[in-house]
Amino acid sequence: MADSADITLLLDAARGGDRAALDRVLATLYQELHAMARRQLAGQHGHTLDATALVHEAYLKLVGRHEAQFDDRAHFFAYAASAMRSVVVDYARQRLAQKRGGDLHRVTELPDDVEGGLRLDEETLGLDAALTKLAAVDPRLAQVVELRYFAGLSELEIAALLERSERSIRRDWQKARLFLLASLKDGR
Repeated sequence: MADSADITLLLDAARGGDRAALDRVLATLYQELHAMARRQLAGQHGHTLDATALVHEAYLKLVGRHEAQFDDRAHFFAYAASAMRSVVVDYARQRLAQKRGGDLHRVTELPDDVEGGLRLDEETLGLDAALTKLAAVDPRLAQVVELRYFAGLSELEIAALLERSERSIRRDWQKARLFLLASLKDGR
């Protein structure tokens, strides 16, 4: 991961109107975003959404948010995870619409190990709805889920990004999973 202090300085300069600084931030973080997207889409064969498309769509969502303020690296990745979530959910929705609603089923589990990547199906839509509920109750827990599940970051990476302990992130992940599982089961 790129040095947090350097990114924060570049983000400050970009906020001040320095276009070259913004270009450097995006070039630096693009590689990390692409690596996250590649991890998350691993094992997804036969889909038109690949890592490059996911990063480009997320980037368009990022630059399209006029209210977006990337105060530091953590804020940038929080926005990026949210944008990636939006792209994946839109893709899954579109894909299911093409199936005309056939064979839909409710997801009732959320894997603790997200190394296998995202599923681009109704599971993602159910998770998105449950995550929206969680964000209304506890935005911090929802952010941990977005960073872990949609951006593919480990607990250690999230802890470093949010400047919290790994143990704290692990507790947040466990609480969030319990909430999401309960929401998913209630959604039947």
